[in-house]
Amino acid sequence: MEVFGLMETYSTPILYLLFLNQENHISKKNNLTIILMNFNMINIFTIGVYNSTKESYFKKLIDNKIELFCDIRQRRGVRGSQYKYVNSKYLQDKLSKLNIDYLYIKELAPTNDIRQKQKDADKINGETKKQRTILGQIFSREYKNQILDNYDFNPFISKLKESGVTNIVFFCVEEHAEACHRSLVAKKIAEQLHAKIINL
Repeated sequence: MEVFGLMETYSTPILYLLFLNQENHISKKNNLTIILMNFNMINIFTIGVYNSTKESYFKKLIDNKIELFCDIRQRRGVRGSQYKYVNSKYLQDKLSKLNIDYLYIKELAPTNDIRQKQKDADKINGETKKQRTILGQIFSREYKNQILDNYDFNPFISKLKESGVTNIVFFCVEEHAEACHRSLVAKKIAEQLHAKIINL
């Protein structure tokens, strides 16, 4: 069953529909009956840090009511003081004060070998990590083959549904989601949850 193009995941949708309460509404659009149901849909966000300030960075999390912050970096630190607020200890302390749960998923970080392939591509393209706006084809292929295809998302998704979390964000440093592996992770999970992706 589809609701605004999103697949309803209830195992017994027919029985569920029988027990819809009076707060549910029925409307028609393009001659199709759309049932508006009161259940929590999960939103998948992604966020980077380059070209952000501490204030703007955490404001994005607050404004979008992020409940679970997933750190998928290989190294949980950034050189220099400009972005020290995303170094592991400071970041976790700040998120705790904001009542945002923190989860480090090291298994979704690219390996040194995969990262080197992207560095080689950046060198050929004459751009730095901060300047990059899109991932290289080699990186994308290797990351999917070595990481995404071998990671079991089912336990993570099951716990996510059980927790009632509706807004989850995946973090790595690149400014543009398309230039970072977080875009590949978000797409993979969004496909399984039939959720939308919002890049902050």
